[in-house]
Amino acid sequence: MQSLRWAWSYIRNHKIRLYSGLLLALVVSALNMVNPYLAGKIVDDVMFGGNIGLLWSLLATMIGITVVRTSVRYGYQIMFEKISQSVIFNMRENLYNRLLQLDFSFYNRTKTGDIMARMTGDMEAIRHFTAWTIYMIFENATILIFAIIFMFTIHPPLTLAILTIAPIIGFFAFRLSRDVKPTFTEIRNQFARLNSVVQENISGNRVVKAFAKESYEIEKFSIENEAFKNRNLQSAKVWEKNLPVLDSLAGVLTVVMILVGGTMVISGSLTIGELVIFNSLIWALNNPMRMAGWLINDVQRFIASAEKVEDLLETKSQIINGDEQNTQSSVGTVEFNQVYFSYGDGMVLEGINFTASPGQTVGIIGPTGSGKSTLVNLLSRFYDSTSGHISVGGMNVKEWDIHKLRSSMGMVMQDIFLFSDTIEGNIAYGHPTATLEEVYEAARKAEAHDFIISMPEGYDTIVGERGVGLSGGQKQRIALARALLKDPNILILDDTTSSVDMETEERIQKTLSSIQQNKTCFIIAHRISSVKDADLILVMDDGKIIERGTHEELLLKRGYYYNVFQNQYGNFDIHLMARK
Repeated sequence: MQSLRWAWSYIRNHKIRLYSGLLLALVVSALNMVNPYLAGKIVDDVMFGGNIGLLWSLLATMIGITVVRTSVRYGYQIMFEKISQSVIFNMRENLYNRLLQLDFSFYNRTKTGDIMARMTGDMEAIRHFTAWTIYMIFENATILIFAIIFMFTIHPPLTLAILTIAPIIGFFAFRLSRDVKPTFTEIRNQFARLNSVVQENISGNRVVKAFAKESYEIEKFSIENEAFKNRNLQSAKVWEKNLPVLDSLAGVLTVVMILVGGTMVISGSLTIGELVIFNSLIWALNNPMRMAGWLINDVQRFIASAEKVEDLLETKSQIINGDEQNTQSSVGTVEFNQVYFSYGDGMVLEGINFTASPGQTVGIIGPTGSGKSTLVNLLSRFYDSTSGHISVGGMNVKEWDIHKLRSSMGMVMQDIFLFSDTIEGNIAYGHPTATLEEVYEAARKAEAHDFIISMPEGYDTIVGERGVGLSGGQKQRIALARALLKDPNILILDDTTSSVDMETEERIQKTLSSIQQNKTCFIIAHRISSVKDADLILVMDDGKIIERGTHEELLLKRGYYYNVFQNQYGNFDIHLMARK
């Protein structure tokens, strides 16, 4: 019932069309009773009564009723299809909006394949329920009710004899409903796992080919595919136990009608015309009972899918938005005060303290897994600190409107992502109203302009999915141009030049130095050359800041930074290199 109440929250926006469609379905159900009655009249009044003049008017009425019934049924089928498309449109919009609102922690624990299953297969199950199952349930129920009432008005004893089968059919229909729901939930979950395997292999196809693991991936897919097949076979076994019984019992109705009705005709308590009416109406009992299994199947599929979609729509972001009325600019001092952070299984950052003022550059260096990227992720509120205080412009980041905070930041992430768009479109992503000359200028600052114009279509070159077709260095420079074009107050560069050569990196560093006047800049790197000109260098290890200072100060400490310098530059005179 919860799933139906949730679906109603969308369907009720189309109440007029829904009620109109159901009213038309009710009319069609009533019209279905007319032709069987007229057929009985033809038998009794025309064939046995000899009233031949009545034949043509009855036949014309039957044809007219058939045309009207067919036209009206077509009309409300179109109504329900329009309702379903509108409902799914709104539901998909809300689902997509919800996905954009959810934080990193959700995506860390949720597979892409599962999300895609909810956006596709689950949505289709809900659409099918809205477009077809709703009116089919109503139509079959009203036809059954009208048929029983009409039969009772003609011959109650024969009607009661036929309906003795109904409780048995109801029992098996209930059992089917009870047993089939868990199987659909399992099918849906397994479909999500199968989807995840396919998505991962498409995204990672280059890695698969590089390691010649095609056979391994085929076997992995076969295991999940086999499991999906088995889940469907389990569902089929539930049907195997119940559906044949439902069909057989529905067929028994005809046998009962012929045996009992035939006996009554022989005894004279029932006319042949009335038997014809019962025979014509037996489908009105048969069909709803035969359809019961299919409709139960659709309802349970809908419930399994609706629960998944509703669950995603009800998922809340762990990042709570701050004051949307805040008009403060993010230009100002960035401060970390005793910041701790944990993903839940051990501290990732411990006791982080530092201050960065506008115009300053903070370099962050340390081994892999030391917490460098996590630190700037907290600044952008991709996650919230477990304890401690992070402020921008003197105000806690948790009090900022998230959109306003992030809009004033430009970030080049470690994992470069480019959209399937033109190079120009990717650079202008953060500033879509930028002129072409502004895009060119940003590309020049990122040392990307020359290689872009050397391409056959220049800035109109379509970038493949996730930047396929570009080198790592090219993707990094396009991503850097995207961040620079935004002209942010806070610039965050996470290992941005790791894939470019030393000469290109040096030119990029000189360009960055010239544009950092009023910006607070954070540079995460493994190369000393990327951070040596920073106003403050933080050396991190195991989630802690183990050293801090300028390039010269850190070299004189002969600690971690000094050892990295020696590994990258060799054993040179410290004082000489510090001056360089």
